[in-house]
Amino acid sequence: QVQLVESGGGLVQPGGSLRLACAASRSINSMGWYRQAPGKERELVATITSGGSTNYAGSVKGRFTISRDNAKNTAYLQMNSLKPEDTAVYYCNVHYGNYGEFVAWGQGTQVTVSS
Repeated sequence: QVQLVESGGGLVQPGGSLRLACAASRSINSMGWYRQAPGKERELVATITSGGSTNYAGSVKGRFTISRDNAKNTAYLQMNSLKPEDTAVYYCNVHYGNYGEFVAWGQGTQVTVSS
């Protein structure tokens, strides 16, 4: 099993920045961030493999950056130039196990972009 602790959400004005963090209790394979806005399905935001390869949703490319610190088993999501449409609950997602066969989700952190 793995425990995930998310942090860094909050209220920010349009154009502002936030950094989310997801700390895992053990080593993990790939890590990712998803988000879910009210009335919408959960969607992929960004992922990063154990080797550092990244993937982004088109709506956040160029504004968000995912990174990880393997020594701390922690993933980060730096969000810049935030827009009201980025408002959502953001969830950390990790794959772990010898082959990354297990999946775990964080509890979610609210990000609100509003003036």
